[in-house]
Amino acid sequence: MFDAAVAAAHPDVVLAPHLRPAANGRVICLAAGKGAAAMAAAAERHYLDACGLEPARLVGIATTRHGHGVPTRRVKVIEAGHPMPDEAGLKGAAETLQLAHQATADDLLLVLLSGGGSANWIAPVDGVGFAQKQQVTRALLRSGAPIGEINTVRKHLSRIKGGRLARAGQNAAGITTLAISDVPHDEPSAIASGPTVPDPTTLADARAIVAKYELEVDDAVRRALDDPANESCKAGDPAFARAHFELIARPRQSLDAAIRLAREAGYEVIDLGADLEGEAREVAAAHAHLALEARAKGKRTAILSGGELTVTVLGNGRGGPNQEYALALAGLLRDTTGIAALAGDTDGADGGGGKPSDPAGAVIDQATFAKIKAGGLDPRAYLDKNDATAFFAATGDLLQTGPTLTNVNDIRVILVD
Repeated sequence: MFDAAVAAAHPDVVLAPHLRPAANGRVICLAAGKGAAAMAAAAERHYLDACGLEPARLVGIATTRHGHGVPTRRVKVIEAGHPMPDEAGLKGAAETLQLAHQATADDLLLVLLSGGGSANWIAPVDGVGFAQKQQVTRALLRSGAPIGEINTVRKHLSRIKGGRLARAGQNAAGITTLAISDVPHDEPSAIASGPTVPDPTTLADARAIVAKYELEVDDAVRRALDDPANESCKAGDPAFARAHFELIARPRQSLDAAIRLAREAGYEVIDLGADLEGEAREVAAAHAHLALEARAKGKRTAILSGGELTVTVLGNGRGGPNQEYALALAGLLRDTTGIAALAGDTDGADGGGGKPSDPAGAVIDQATFAKIKAGGLDPRAYLDKNDATAFFAATGDLLQTGPTLTNVNDIRVILVD
């Protein structure tokens, strides 16, 4: 079911039908996110092979997460940091803005976005240094704030997010943005922090988020969030006069692909939706209750959900929201038979240190529960330390997929059989 969800959102499947004809000049491809290189390669096949575009008329740069690069012919690929931005992300954003500024009235600006673009494109506003931007990103990631709030702050500290890329490329014949959604409710301004669409959030919103989570930020960051010059681009800005935005893959489509498999396998489906948010361990408790109810009724049931959960980090362990969800489930279901579960991030990396080898999530089943007993493992103790990776490394239940080259949030499946 997890594999079906990922396959439904792969750039090779979803991109080409949405690509527009080239203008009279160049196609300038600017891509960011975990699927950026794969999206750029798919665009190259379309324009160069299917359409016969002269190679010199296709240029671009794709900034993706380390380990998520693929071979390309005309579009330069830069691998950069995620979730923590790095110097490569600075370089990728600078070259992206430079290409956008060079666009003429004969050029098509093709912007390809996928989850992770916010961290990959790093272009701090004047007065904020790279280290200060890293500091505020780290504080946001540890705060438990949902992705929408994290991106609200990011957008007001950036020269490329919040519609500013569209402003940089507004001399182009047109700006076409094709996006793979990794955010709940598929809000365009939240995907990769909305570099080519109007931003409904404000500097005041960003300041309120910093206050809400009591974030420790540098004085330079506070000054930047007080500076009206750093307000993001709003509806009606001339930058959007020739801009077109389209979603080409969304979490709902991927969840539906998993649900089809569940039904074909004879399970009664409980569909909890593609936009779940909340603290991972709290959501796990609610889902464990549903699973136990289904088991008590003797129903062969598949409980599926998408969305993006959060973790308020209090310990010093390793993991991500999917592993924490699975760990909480393991603690609640450890004395139960007939239940198995998987929780994974469709991009192939759940939290972690930004390495291609980071786990995508975890799986639990009867073998997990047997290892808990045999090894004297205490799921609650690992949960208290936010150390889900160590727990599942001990039980052998980490979900290791490697980079999938797409990102439509998380897929969680509980099977009651």
